[in-house]
Amino acid sequence: MSADPADYAILLAAHGSRDPASAAQFEQLVAEVRKLEPGRIVTHGFLEFNTPTLDEAARAAVAAGAREVVMVPGVLLAATHAKNDLPTELKVLREEHPGVAFHSGAALDLHPLLLEVCRERLIAAEAAAPGEVRRDRTLLLVAGRGTTDPDANGDVHKLARFLEEGLGYGASLVGYTGTAKPDLPTALGRAAALGFERVVVLPYLLFGGVLLNRVNAAVAAAAERWPRTGFLAAGPLGPDPKVAQVFLERAHEGVRGEGHMNCSLCKYRVAVVGYEGQVGAPQVGHHGGVRGLLARAEAPAAPRRMPPYEPHPIEAASFGIIAGLRDWDAVNPSDRYAMQRLVHTAGDPGIVDDLYFSPGATEAGVMAILRGLTVVTDVTMVQSGLKRQNLKDLGVNVWCGVHDPETHLLSGETGLTRSASGIRRAYERFGNDCIVAIGDAPTAIFEAVRLIRERHWRPGLVIGLPVGFVGTQESKAALRGCLSVPRITNAGTRGGSPWASSVVNALMIEAQNRLAAVGAAQAEAAPTESAQTKSAQGGA
Repeated sequence: MSADPADYAILLAAHGSRDPASAAQFEQLVAEVRKLEPGRIVTHGFLEFNTPTLDEAARAAVAAGAREVVMVPGVLLAATHAKNDLPTELKVLREEHPGVAFHSGAALDLHPLLLEVCRERLIAAEAAAPGEVRRDRTLLLVAGRGTTDPDANGDVHKLARFLEEGLGYGASLVGYTGTAKPDLPTALGRAAALGFERVVVLPYLLFGGVLLNRVNAAVAAAAERWPRTGFLAAGPLGPDPKVAQVFLERAHEGVRGEGHMNCSLCKYRVAVVGYEGQVGAPQVGHHGGVRGLLARAEAPAAPRRMPPYEPHPIEAASFGIIAGLRDWDAVNPSDRYAMQRLVHTAGDPGIVDDLYFSPGATEAGVMAILRGLTVVTDVTMVQSGLKRQNLKDLGVNVWCGVHDPETHLLSGETGLTRSASGIRRAYERFGNDCIVAIGDAPTAIFEAVRLIRERHWRPGLVIGLPVGFVGTQESKAALRGCLSVPRITNAGTRGGSPWASSVVNALMIEAQNRLAAVGAAQAEAAPTESAQTKSAQGGA
């Protein structure tokens, strides 16, 4: 089927990955889609890390003549990316291009063609393995990405059941590479305990990358730990023509207004047990600053129009004075601004000698802000000290559970303080997708350290700067010795909620300035319209 530019264009929307091989595989898949409809404008963009970004891809399609564009989520299941992030992107695109009709396609979901690809990957893994093992003596373990959406997580179980019964496996289990439980190492341990001769792991992922590397590492570790069980790892779906066909089908459905969503148990529409507070939650994207971050130099991008942080004149004068109060050359340059903000808050340059920033902690915090991770605070005073304009501009959410009814109940049942109970709830609620900023309660630090050590919690950054005399120094020492996470703390009894807020504010200001610098560079190197057109048409 061919189409002229007046017909609709297809915009394939991928998540993006730190692994450049993953982005390359997605581009191969885009090429497969173009083969199916060679006359149609087919472009692609990424939510984070890689380029072109979605707004750049849309501009390229419009520059190539498209007056209708259908965005198809490059995700397997409908969760936060399909329900929140991409609708938010579409809203912005409609505002930017009022003369263009933008449509939304559905996620790939459990399409029969995708099940066929799963079967092919499983057969390939079994054929490459030494020896022959009957299917009824083999356990199938489907490794899903894992989300905060129980409906999407449930679809992974449904996939496992389809494949177990359709292919004749003896049993099936599910594990997740992030966010949802059980995590993959736990699921592999359960699989080994069931006594099957072989366990074959199917990563229900589109491409290779960080998550697939995590799957392969977990399978290799399981094979070493349980040598009596044969462990196999199948490949991801990859840039398969069948996957391209599903993308194309979802595009056609979207243009016709037939795109479907898993709405019957959607936590944003129905008061599902445990998720009642999320009914009607606004659709807000959370990828903000990491959009195209790994490939800025190659991007045919338009300016992001993020202004640099402009301090109040008094604030600027204060930092000029602070710069001369001590020799800052001995301080790691990446940590210097955050430390200077702490000096500004405390009014004492002597606090620098007591501060502790683990290697790379500041950069980890800035990246966590750019990724839109939730900032968790132990008390509302820390929350109140965060710069509201920066939170708004960067799209950063803040959560403090100290006053929630569930926190009160948990505190009463466990004997934990409410601040510590709030930290435990943050672990359960956000998993690793958060920054923890503690400025009041040593008990909150102790609980965070326990969760990190015993439950393998890995927040993007832990800031522990409470003030006081009861348990304060001990909690900070415990955090400093917690080597598994980036952390910022200090020695002694000084600190407080304003200190914790200051560190988060410093991270947000650095994130904003970084985006402003990128936007300025993009403005100087904006591509020509003809280059955009060629990109949208794949060089055709």
